[in-house]
Amino acid sequence: MAARLIESLATTDELVELFSDESVLQAMLDFEGALARAEAGVGIIPRAAAETIMASAKAHFFDAGEISRAALRAGTLSIPLVKALTERVRVSDPDAAGFVHWGATSQDVADTALVLLLKRAQSIFERHLAGLETALRGLAEKHSNTVMLGRTLMQPAPPITFGLKAAGWLGAIQRSHQRLNASFADALVVQFGGASGTVASLGDQGIVVGQALAHGLGLIYPDAPWHTHRDRLAEVLCDCGVLAGSLGKMARDISLLMQSEVGEVVEPGVAGRGGSSTMPHKHNPIGCSLTLAATYRVPGLVTTFLSGMTQEHERGTGGWQAEWPTVAALIQSTGLAIASMTEVAEGLSVNSAKMRSNIEATRGTIFAEKAMMVLGQKLGRDTAHKLLEEATRRSIAESRRLSEVLADTPEIALHLDAERLRNLENPEEYLGVADEFRKRLLTVRERN
Repeated sequence: MAARLIESLATTDELVELFSDESVLQAMLDFEGALARAEAGVGIIPRAAAETIMASAKAHFFDAGEISRAALRAGTLSIPLVKALTERVRVSDPDAAGFVHWGATSQDVADTALVLLLKRAQSIFERHLAGLETALRGLAEKHSNTVMLGRTLMQPAPPITFGLKAAGWLGAIQRSHQRLNASFADALVVQFGGASGTVASLGDQGIVVGQALAHGLGLIYPDAPWHTHRDRLAEVLCDCGVLAGSLGKMARDISLLMQSEVGEVVEPGVAGRGGSSTMPHKHNPIGCSLTLAATYRVPGLVTTFLSGMTQEHERGTGGWQAEWPTVAALIQSTGLAIASMTEVAEGLSVNSAKMRSNIEATRGTIFAEKAMMVLGQKLGRDTAHKLLEEATRRSIAESRRLSEVLADTPEIALHLDAERLRNLENPEEYLGVADEFRKRLLTVRERN
């Protein structure tokens, strides 16, 4: 299913389908069918009535537009949906119609339907995140020895490896993934509390029915209904926000590395992707752009959800009614970011030669720290720092290599012999424990 034009840069086809009218209606109807089955199982309603209700609880039987219009007056989708389901059942079995929605309340239907949609979203996220993590792990392994500029405050800094950079992206995304899975595990719970959250209409069988309902839907049965306690959902959405931020960091790095004057990586190019309407030479970072756009939306959506958590007593006024569009937009934005960066990582081209040439273009100035640390042992750190600052300025102003300037500076040449000066600008010899950090990041999942 294609997205509406206004949402075309904000979701994926798969997530459009997840939050489509038919999918939302079916999630609500799944609750009603499972409730009837659970109640028939303990003898609260006739089994024949339950079978009729389940057979009628199919989204294609109902007019989503009509239910949507009625919901605006009812204040919830559940009321017109239950009314429509009741009429549908009545056609087949008038007696069974009296058992539709037995003992439940409108928010039970809405909340459980939302949880069922989130459960499907988790499986979509899981598939793409698995691909993304595999691709990043491959990049980190393949480029363990690919040296590149480190960059601090957008300026050249001592070298790192691309393997370490990719492992850093992987580590953040894996940590976010683990947190999100934990919050999903807590949040995938059924909602079944009846009018005031006590299921009083079912006497002492409320818990038995709730447990059977949860089992039938593949959800967890909570300690108690949670109509005005939205903390579990909030954790999922906050963790989506953190994951989106980690994906955005990766997208920001890659889009900067793709700049023509940098030219160190390139997003995969396919027909219709990355071009310009006026400039044929362009290869734009589209996957990164879509991801960054998503990460601009997500924090505000998280805030919107959190602002609605202060709900009144046993049933809120306005708080939970505000949630569905917010949750849908947040899940779709997060899912788009995951899918986009998976595509980017799986097809990313790395130009190791350009990475090295960009190091060379600094004429060795990025190794000023290395020279300073050697000189600092002889002259003291402050004196060494001042000497290297002046030498670096001369290197830039005179377009000379730093090692040449250092060799011409008596105070420095006295302490740095010819061999040390020759090895000064070798990036492989100034990586510290970069590869150990890379390996640690690649094993973070197993270690935790």
